[in-house]
Amino acid sequence: MLDKPLTPAGERILTVASELFYAHGIRAVGVDLIAEEAGTTKKTLYDRFGSKDGLVQHYLARRYRLWCEHVTQYVDTLEPGSTRILGVYDALDAWMRGNRRGCGFVNAFAEFGGTDSPVLAIIESEKAWTRSLFARLATEAGYPDAEDLGTRLSLLHEGAVVMGTAGGRDDAIAVARSVAAELLAALAMARVGAPGGT
Repeated sequence: MLDKPLTPAGERILTVASELFYAHGIRAVGVDLIAEEAGTTKKTLYDRFGSKDGLVQHYLARRYRLWCEHVTQYVDTLEPGSTRILGVYDALDAWMRGNRRGCGFVNAFAEFGGTDSPVLAIIESEKAWTRSLFARLATEAGYPDAEDLGTRLSLLHEGAVVMGTAGGRDDAIAVARSVAAELLAALAMARVGAPGGT
């Protein structure tokens, strides 16, 4: 269902719902408001998405896809190596300028964590993708233990989002990028200094 193209009415509903869910919270927004704001009916919403839960899945799946496209397109313009790794933080900084309520996936988890909602799989997948992106870029840059490094870099990434929004620190992403740069430099120096290093 998530892969099927949407009708124009479906697109309107999803666009409106995405804005409302992110701005106000998923459970706080009812289907009546979504239908009204989208200029359609509840019947049309249910015809296109099956239920509010189905609409929520579409919202998070689209947000996931947009984030992946945003960061991938950004880092692909950079020179391979640590520049691409640090570029993820720059892409995050640009993304967060239009997302002042923090991570939409963390926000959704706060509402659905501990349930059997299918949205949890989408949330977990997004977090795993970002971690694996760091690991892939670290592998391409020649860093050892890239999986572990990917986890460490993604923790800095996630922490920066929380500190930059809930923590009120405007410099949070810049600080996380700086810490990541120091970590990468230290690992590079250790590699050079190791027996057989270059």
